[in-house]
Amino acid sequence: MAGKRPAKTFRNYNSRRAYTKRKYMGGVPGNKIVHHDMGNLKAEFPVKLSLEAGEACQIRDGALEAGRITANRLLVKMLGVQNFHMKLRVHPFQVIRENKQATGAGADRVSQGMRQAFGKAVGITAKVRKGQKIFTISTEKEGFLTAKDALRRCGMKLSTPVKIVVDEGQELIN
Repeated sequence: MAGKRPAKTFRNYNSRRAYTKRKYMGGVPGNKIVHHDMGNLKAEFPVKLSLEAGEACQIRDGALEAGRITANRLLVKMLGVQNFHMKLRVHPFQVIRENKQATGAGADRVSQGMRQAFGKAVGITAKVRKGQKIFTISTEKEGFLTAKDALRRCGMKLSTPVKIVVDEGQELIN
């Protein structure tokens, strides 16, 4: 597998409609996200916290999965599986493409031919708007600080500035 490129090498597709027509592309990489809902799915919890995106961007599926694993591991360790519900609220549908360039001696002459080439599918991303909720954690009053720390750690894995907001239960935690 080829090494990951920095995000600046991909076009920002947030201004256009999502590129999702997989039937026109040969071989789109699979989604790396394993679960979108974790913890206790049936219980109702009084406190809800969310991780909001600070700016419009694209977040790769690998980064979303890394954030999910980090937050889930801390929540299971500190609260137990039955005392929280975590939901990943974005789905990676946007296919990103890369026009591979030749490197080495004389490669500048070789690479001039296909200036705006279509490229090969190399991964998928989720298109995120400014202020959109990425993760939401529901828990009891006692688990508020742990959930907040889990979202903070999760935000470090993502490629946008994030903020943690309390959706419900503000009066319980004061």
